[in-house]
Amino acid sequence: MHRHGGKMARKAVQTADESHRGSKWRIGVVDVASKADRYLEASVRQNTSKSYAAALSHFEVTWGGFLPTTTESVVRYIAEYADQLALSTLKQRLAALANWHQSNGFPDPTKAPKVRQLLKGIRALHPVQQKQAAPLALLHLEKAVAHLEDEAAQARTADNMAALLKSTRDIALLTIGFWRGFRGDELARLTIENTHAERYVGIRFYLGSSKGDRQNIGREYKTPSLSKLCPVEAYLNWIEAAGLTRGGVFRGIDRWGNISDRPIAAHSLIPLLRDTLDRCGLPSEIYSAHSIRRGFATWAASSGWDIRTLMEYVGWSDMKSALRYVEPAQQFGGLIRKLEG
Repeated sequence: MHRHGGKMARKAVQTADESHRGSKWRIGVVDVASKADRYLEASVRQNTSKSYAAALSHFEVTWGGFLPTTTESVVRYIAEYADQLALSTLKQRLAALANWHQSNGFPDPTKAPKVRQLLKGIRALHPVQQKQAAPLALLHLEKAVAHLEDEAAQARTADNMAALLKSTRDIALLTIGFWRGFRGDELARLTIENTHAERYVGIRFYLGSSKGDRQNIGREYKTPSLSKLCPVEAYLNWIEAAGLTRGGVFRGIDRWGNISDRPIAAHSLIPLLRDTLDRCGLPSEIYSAHSIRRGFATWAASSGWDIRTLMEYVGWSDMKSALRYVEPAQQFGGLIRKLEG
């Protein structure tokens, strides 16, 4: 009886042990799957992920479609909104549907020739002029920075810390954004830890990822110290005035001069830019966050930069994308009329 009881006990222990190992194995599988999900989510830019989710919701909830779907359903869905939505929006909806099918192992219904023909027909029947942000001219940048420097001087005299901080930050935002040709989201993601500035020498920024860096390899962006509108001076003045040592470079400032702990959101750059230009007496409504980038590209092209050098400096990999940002410099000899006054 004792030997039998011992065998039973050993068997019970062995079963419990196997159960424990099985439980640990299942937990391990869940943990690995969870980590895999996090990495897969990280491979898609946050803005893209949100827009895809909204597009899928529109397809399923608003239009009443089902996933997975067919090419015929895709064609009917796109045709339904062809006269209501911009072609770029329709393409984004197709990209979201394509991504869902590919990610879930289903055939992609958006790649059929019929879908391409449909888009061609929509372009023919609903032609629209492509809207582009007006480039921020160097002359306007100079005017804005001069006004902000006056604001900062007055704020210093009046001991108005909130106004001083805003003016100093906005000078840095405009000059860094312009001379580096940064996108709005790139400006929003700059950090002090990954920025190295040396007065009278230059400044280096590092970004772990960007729209043009599809593989998330990361890239360093350098800009030299300049004799005027210098981004290096502007950065150091802002960091010193704000007393920042780590975290996001650009942040919100409340009416009392309190600086946010969090970096500024990319979508808030347009209202911030327009408010800044309004204060400087410039036509803010024609500008967007892309205006700074287009302004630099236009200045560089008119200053003799060849397109390859410009692409490398700004971070464009596609010639077609680069040319959309550059205002061509057209020469008419000395025939262009000069405005009086």
